[in-house]
Amino acid sequence: MSRSFGGWTPYVPVAARRRKAEREIEKLRKKGAVLSPVNIEGRQIARTFWGKAWCNNLESYRDYENRLPRGRTYVRNGSVVDLQIAPREITAIVSGSKIYKVKVSIGDVGPARWKTLCADCSGGIDSLVELLQGRFSKGVMERLCRQDTGLFPRSSEIRFTCSCSDHALMCKHIAAVLYGVGARLDERPELLFRLRAVDETELLSDLGSALPDTRMKRDTAQTLVHNDLAALFGLDMEESKALAPSHSADAASAGHRTKKLKRVVDNQAVAAGPAAQARATGLKPAQEKRPSSHNPRRRPSAQGRAS
Repeated sequence: MSRSFGGWTPYVPVAARRRKAEREIEKLRKKGAVLSPVNIEGRQIARTFWGKAWCNNLESYRDYENRLPRGRTYVRNGSVVDLQIAPREITAIVSGSKIYKVKVSIGDVGPARWKTLCADCSGGIDSLVELLQGRFSKGVMERLCRQDTGLFPRSSEIRFTCSCSDHALMCKHIAAVLYGVGARLDERPELLFRLRAVDETELLSDLGSALPDTRMKRDTAQTLVHNDLAALFGLDMEESKALAPSHSADAASAGHRTKKLKRVVDNQAVAAGPAAQARATGLKPAQEKRPSSHNPRRRPSAQGRAS
């Protein structure tokens, strides 16, 4: 139970909270709102590299550790009925005993910091697909995940407000929203770069052509595995299999950015040949036609006419 106005508000069971959330979603949609709820199956909030990295970075904020468990419960129960990610800002609607509005502002990476990060990663990232899947060298991965000089924000860089009456530094609704960002990065990892207001294609080794170097094979032994990622943030991680990405409602606002990413991926597929194009488009490469010894329209030879 939570305390409000000198008394204790009644506990709202999970099933009742879900029904209330569904009713509120329906009301908002009837008013024309385009909602993007956070839906989590099972207990694991994040399953892919970027989602796990975000959640582990969040759990490294020791000032908020007493509020994070309630936030995990809320996001698992489907209480985050809408979550939108924009440059430097996260807005959300959370269903609790009432409907609450949450706003999270994150500081700017800064041009100097971003330029230095791109320079440090130069030569280490040659594929946008591998970047978004988190499949690149351990050194580059650690560089991007740092709080001070990488893409992950420090707790001092985050400002948030919630319409609830909880006067704690971080309420459970805000914690649920921040965990919801990790779940959303499972679906669309490029949203991390959008949130930090940077262009991920600038991390590529050759931005002009944005083509992978097919002459060199990546050293998979140097890829940051789950245990290394946990050690980076000083946390324990649960092993899981990655899920396929799905679409979310805020994809419509990505417009120009989505087209640019698609253009870069298409360029990479063209450079890598027919097999890579087939993987990028999901189609099987066409079989090369071989000359046939039998051709019904072939003219008979002179020898054949003579006989």
